[in-house]
Amino acid sequence: MDLIIVESPSKAQTISKYLKGKYKVEASKGHIRDLPERTLGVSLKNDYEPKYVTTAAQEAVVKHLLEAAKKADKVYLATDPDREGEAISWHLQTVLGLNEQAKNRIEFNEISPTAVERALQNPRVINYNLVDAQQARRVLDRLVGYKLSPLLNNKIQNGLSAGRVQSVVLKLVVEREREITAFKPEEYWTVAVELQDGEKKFSSFKANLEKKKGKKFKPCNKAEADEVLASANKNPFVVQSIKRTVAKSHAPAPFTTSTLQQDASTKFGMSSPETMLVAQHLYEGMDTAEGHIAFITYIRTDSTRVSAEAQQRALSYIKERYGAEYCPQKPNYYVSKKGAQDAHEAIRPNDLGMTPERAKKLLDKKHYNVYKLVYDRFVASQMSEAKYNSMQMDLLSGDYTFKASGKSLLFAGFTAVYQESKKEDEEEVSSKLLPPLSEGDTLNLVKILSEQKFTKPPLRYTDASLIKLMEEKGIGRPSTFSTIVSVLNKRKYVLKEGKYMVPTPVAYKICDLLEAFFKNVMDVRFTAEMEEKLDDIENGGKDWRALVGEFYPDFAEQLKRASNAGDEPTDEICAKCGSPMVRKSGKYGKYLACTNYPQCSNIVSESEAEISQTRCPKCGANMVVKSGKFGKFLACPNYPECKCTLPFVEDGEAKLVGVCPDCGRPTRQMKSKAGKIYYSCTAYPECKFMSWNIPTGKKCPVCGGVVVQTEKGAIRCAVKTCSYIEKQAPMPEKKAKKKQ
Repeated sequence: MDLIIVESPSKAQTISKYLKGKYKVEASKGHIRDLPERTLGVSLKNDYEPKYVTTAAQEAVVKHLLEAAKKADKVYLATDPDREGEAISWHLQTVLGLNEQAKNRIEFNEISPTAVERALQNPRVINYNLVDAQQARRVLDRLVGYKLSPLLNNKIQNGLSAGRVQSVVLKLVVEREREITAFKPEEYWTVAVELQDGEKKFSSFKANLEKKKGKKFKPCNKAEADEVLASANKNPFVVQSIKRTVAKSHAPAPFTTSTLQQDASTKFGMSSPETMLVAQHLYEGMDTAEGHIAFITYIRTDSTRVSAEAQQRALSYIKERYGAEYCPQKPNYYVSKKGAQDAHEAIRPNDLGMTPERAKKLLDKKHYNVYKLVYDRFVASQMSEAKYNSMQMDLLSGDYTFKASGKSLLFAGFTAVYQESKKEDEEEVSSKLLPPLSEGDTLNLVKILSEQKFTKPPLRYTDASLIKLMEEKGIGRPSTFSTIVSVLNKRKYVLKEGKYMVPTPVAYKICDLLEAFFKNVMDVRFTAEMEEKLDDIENGGKDWRALVGEFYPDFAEQLKRASNAGDEPTDEICAKCGSPMVRKSGKYGKYLACTNYPQCSNIVSESEAEISQTRCPKCGANMVVKSGKFGKFLACPNYPECKCTLPFVEDGEAKLVGVCPDCGRPTRQMKSKAGKIYYSCTAYPECKFMSWNIPTGKKCPVCGGVVVQTEKGAIRCAVKTCSYIEKQAPMPEKKAKKKQ
């Protein structure tokens, strides 16, 4: 039997159901290999070669897939149809030992029986250009993140992180907040009149002040507004011009990743990560009362393109349900935005027969809301234009021109299915036509309204507006938008006031530090151009290592300058290489560091540091007293070559008690957060031995466990079920009975 490997178990379940047992379908559960978590994982000396490792969490998955692949007649890799998915397939191919030139890669834009069967009939080799583009992004992001984050932790505070795209997006949020802070409101007045024909044949209508002596005009103060009111009260209102048209409104394009998140935010208040999680479920498939069903096509796309087959299905559905007049004379086509990869179709429902009415019985509220958005938007995108009878009227009163607008629906078109959200700054237009007046007609003033207002600062970003800005500026790609927004919230670089983002104080510090030393990393245009260069790799026009090589040397030099900023020169000479030493400030105070870094990484504590009489159990040096967030502790002065630390006690000596049975080094007495004493090997983290009782350094001759000394003095095996006792605890003395 052939084997198909996808990423998620849910996706595997959906495809398995559609293939009805003809194939075995397994899930890799995401990447089976990645760069290591705690080290850089990129060789700076070997042309930026990445070092991939299998995470502990994925070892069991890899073992299972290896066994399944050995039994399979053929293995198909069916990961998502994008760079990330292609890279996952490449890692699977490498780890499973599959032929690099074999046609074992299949892809589909939707999880449906037809799409999966078609993909199986058209396998291809892995696209290594896509893999290289993903590797370039991964390596660039690792170099920036792993190099900048320690700098922020040293210069600002612990627990901070930076990212190649994340930091630029944070800068946009901070810049907007600074605009708002610096904004000075300006006064202005609005003037509107309510008018009616003299014979009162028609209802009154509203007109807004537009011009003064033929030029655009808005009163700046009360005096100017009062002049308009005085003129309106003494001068008649005469119809100067009337414009009647049939206005058309074209259907909106089907959803991309960005526009879906924006609409879900506007209409349902959903965050971007929340929207993408719900959409992912709808794409991969969900358990419902009708079985396991996938509802929508691939969700990470910047394209508004729709396949001819899907378009024809939509037109047939529209004609049958709404009538032929709701189908456009020519099918609707939409041009994707400049810079879009256009690798996939727009987001649409898999099956138009799964109407929102039917889906409502199968899905919870959030999944239903997102599905209905996708369904209605796609159907609407293929429908005729909406048509309106529109009327605009200019009315002259003295030196002032007032404007009235109105429209009435003539033909619903796409609006029979989908209503676009109204923009905040959209001009108010009456939903009914103005009365049938003629040029030269005179109208009576019914009411006049004036209101003082002040200009408002630009709005803070919401999830939706920030993602829209990222898309417009070419920062990031559809697959990264919600992740970036999520990181800003998770790291507490921004807080939410309602739906709006407000940067926290640390966000300003991060941006100011990075702006000072990393101009290109924090430049929006530079970041957008990097995305274009990644696209060049995908298209086969650039070597990924060359791109990293163009970026990293300058970045490393900037990093060195930033690290040395604020250093104080000293007369000290490095004992290791003879270079001058400088005084730096770190989390635990000041220390001396070699200026020949990174060739020489020697650092020593300053002479004024308190020296302990305790010898380092690893290298023998006298340990120094440091202060950390949990109080004082002893640290080896030969850091970072020796990273040994010990607890601090008032007499200056760390309490070494017991012997490690694993490596033979002494153990030290420690206290847990709950105040309970335990014993830990001084060779930690190389040796991770610990015990609640004093270890003797011996192993139990009966079961091989650790022999310990208990609080009562007994020496016995630490394994509770083992009966080995080397020395019995002394019996407590009995108290003499009192004489009666």
